[in-house]
Amino acid sequence: MKSFDIVAKPRDIRRKLGLNQQEFWTKIGVTQSGGSRYESGRNMPKPVRELLRLVHVEQLDLSKVKREDLEVAAYLKENEPQRFKTLKTAVRARKKNGAPSRARS
Repeated sequence: MKSFDIVAKPRDIRRKLGLNQQEFWTKIGVTQSGGSRYESGRNMPKPVRELLRLVHVEQLDLSKVKREDLEVAAYLKENEPQRFKTLKTAVRARKKNGAPSRARS
C-alpha cells in the first residue's frame, strides 16, 4: 500500500483535529469548496492525498521543509544508512519522550 492510500476519509481527520473546512484545506493549498467536494466523495488526486497525510496526519509544517533538507536526508539514507537509521531512532525517541522537535537551518 502506498502512503497516500492511507487517507480514506478526510472529513474524519478534519473533525478529529477540530478544524473547519477552510482551516483544514487551506493548509494544503486546496480551496474550501474543493475540499468539500473531496469530503463528499469526489476522487482526490494522489498529490492532494499525500499532502493531506503529511500535513494533517504526520503533522509536518510545510513552511519549514526545504529541498536541501530532503536532499541531505536522501543522501544519508543512500550513502550512510547506519547513520540515517541512528538519527531516525534518536528523533523517534525524542518525540516519544515529549521533547519538541527543532528545525535548524
